[in-house]
Amino acid sequence: MDRSRLNYVIDFILLILFLIVFITGLIKLPILKLHLVVPMQQMTMLHDVSVVLFGVFIIVHLILHWNWIKCMTKNIFKRYNKCKK
Repeated sequence: MDRSRLNYVIDFILLILFLIVFITGLIKLPILKLHLVVPMQQMTMLHDVSVVLFGVFIIVHLILHWNWIKCMTKNIFKRYNKCKK
């Protein structure tokens, strides 16, 4: 799998995990009272597993983009630094 396709897959997985974490987090909010409609044990398990996977994929995403992050940081702090692509 080439790098562009890998980045796309990782980003797509991150989007799906974010949506799961966000929606389950909203459902768990006591103020919305949605927790009365949905079984909380399963919702909490889905939320917790999704958060852990989201964290893992964020780390993978950062590792894949580490050279770009370093380059941009250097560019921000050194005005005329040009990084290799």
